Amino acid sequence: MAQHHVGNVLNRFESAGFNIIGCKMSRLTPALLRAHYAHVADKPFYPEIEAFMSSRPVIMMALEGDNIVQRVRDLLGPTDSRKAAKGTIRGDFGTEMMKNVVHASDSDENAKAELARFFKPEELFQA
Repeated sequence: MAQHHVGNVLNRFESAGFNIIGCKMSRLTPALLRAHYAHVADKPFYPEIEAFMSSRPVIMMALEGDNIVQRVRDLLGPTDSRKAAKGTIRGDFGTEMMKNVVHASDSDENAKAELARFFKPEELFQA
């Protein structure tokens, strides 16, 4: 959001052939972030994640497509943007590890949980 890459990121997902079945802007609350990052909420670096993720609104998207989790992760590149190859979203737009351009689910199970956390059923539209 801060670097004005929203359109570029959305375009990458559409160009990859994914269907956008949900999209909204929201400001993430500390409680929602703590639930989302429960696996690292007790780590010393967590306050930095929470501060960054709550510093401005975020765009949340639900994508649909074959082998979606792996294909999205491939399109994003590694979490540390400094190690991401050019041509990936993080490699082209990211600058740091802790302040990332995009988040993506790492498994089908986590994708289902995250969709339920961030979207109401009526906010998702099957293609």
